[in-house]
Amino acid sequence: MRRSLIFAAILAGGLAPAPVWSQVEAPRAVPAADWTVTLGVEGRVLPAFEGSDRYVVRPFPIVDIRRAGTPRRFSSPRDGVSVAIVNVGQFRFGPSGKASLPRRESDDPGLRGLGDVDWTLEIGAFAEYWVLPWLRTRAELRQGIGGHHGLVSEITADVVVPATETLTLSAGPRLILATAAALRPYFGVDAAQSVTSGMPVYDPEGGIRSVGLGAQLRQQWSAQWATNVFLEYDRLVGDAARSPILSRSGSADQVTVGLGLSYSFNISLQ
Repeated sequence: MRRSLIFAAILAGGLAPAPVWSQVEAPRAVPAADWTVTLGVEGRVLPAFEGSDRYVVRPFPIVDIRRAGTPRRFSSPRDGVSVAIVNVGQFRFGPSGKASLPRRESDDPGLRGLGDVDWTLEIGAFAEYWVLPWLRTRAELRQGIGGHHGLVSEITADVVVPATETLTLSAGPRLILATAAALRPYFGVDAAQSVTSGMPVYDPEGGIRSVGLGAQLRQQWSAQWATNVFLEYDRLVGDAARSPILSRSGSADQVTVGLGLSYSFNISLQ
């Protein structure tokens, strides 16, 4: 009888359900995000073409990709689209690019007889250096393809001041240099254009195209949402400012105002 009870106990133990914890699969670790992507759009009020005194509204994309967990780097509305292939300490270097809108003869009565200037894609490189924790300097050199085939260089400096934990102020000087090949399509008048437009022949030389100032406010509302507002002013100088195109229908004072909204999110490639 005793042996029967022992056997029954062993059999019951073998048929008893296993503990719940042994039947539930352990939770899998959620992979950490690899990248933070920022996407958005800026609405800009800017001259209809270089040297124009008429203004238009244009949308511009905001795109930023960085390692997850790293803060978003400061950027100016003047910066071209760029990727840093060298990122050592306070120095960054890599390819950059920028596109210029086309200029149509129909855009303004003052352009009648000058013909159209196509879209221009400028491709080159940038170098950026933080001289001090609050002072960024940047230079870009780009070769034009399309509307012009010259070289354009932009040199900027920005004082960057965090007014609060979420509000950043920045401002600084701007300088743009351009070769003659980059200036002629926008400010020059050749012999054929002189006949059709009535303007005198004008062949601008390369040099300083403009000097200016820029300022920006950026508000980080949350980890995802941010807004920015900015003002950029350029004064055309040298041969660009002496162009007969500006004398007929244009202005040496060029102002751009913009307002942007962006959203950031994390992605994982695992």
